[in-house]
Amino acid sequence: MAEKSEKMTKQELSAPDAFQLYGAEASDWLMKRSQIISTIAVVLVVGGLIAALVQYFSNRSEEAAAKQLGQALESLERPVVEGVQLQPAAGELPPFKSEQERNETTVTELTKFRTDHKGTEAALTAALPLGKAQYRLGKYDDAVATFGEYTKDAPKSSPLLTAAYEGQGYAHEAKGQLDQALESFKQMSKAETSGEFMQGMGQYHQARILAAQGKKDEAAQLLADLKASQGNAAAGRLATERLAVLAAQGVKVPEPTPAATQKTDAG
Repeated sequence: MAEKSEKMTKQELSAPDAFQLYGAEASDWLMKRSQIISTIAVVLVVGGLIAALVQYFSNRSEEAAAKQLGQALESLERPVVEGVQLQPAAGELPPFKSEQERNETTVTELTKFRTDHKGTEAALTAALPLGKAQYRLGKYDDAVATFGEYTKDAPKSSPLLTAAYEGQGYAHEAKGQLDQALESFKQMSKAETSGEFMQGMGQYHQARILAAQGKKDEAAQLLADLKASQGNAAAGRLATERLAVLAAQGVKVPEPTPAATQKTDAG
């Protein structure tokens, strides 16, 4: 670039520099619009500041909500002591008088928590213990809705999706809605990831529901595949036990499908 500058002609040197022309035009444009530019600059700066503040307080809100959820769950895990009046230590809450009291308290406190911290990850996570308490109290419609909120709003990568679909399936089953329960357990199978303790449990629950619907041959095939693919894992052991029950009822136990056998070989 320096060599090229040295070889420039006198005409080129006497001509106005393009950058000087653009600079002059820009200065004139800025002078005419200085108030507008200043306003835009302020908006941009304030907008960035607002975004940063939103992020900051959002993180603080998430942190505070998570901490409060932990404290609430710890409180709700205190023991149940029936028929005995115990005096709690200073600063401690008394034990629950019954499982029903624990579940009712759980529903009350976590419902309020989710309302107070709506939109946070902690509020979403609280749906799981809330749904379980609702289920234990026989509030199956509420449980279906609460677990459904988690499955709808949680990231598809969430490891807790299996528990949410399982809870939803149990609630449908308790209501006698076997088709809906079967669908929830199918979704549970899709949400399972390799290596988890609950691996294969969605398939096991599907087999249970199919057997309850009178589709015992289909149930037996699922269980045979599960026994072959899961072996001594929890789902595999449960499949073995339920296959024995079906066999005692006169159901022919089928051979596992090649796909299930391949899973065993791969493992």
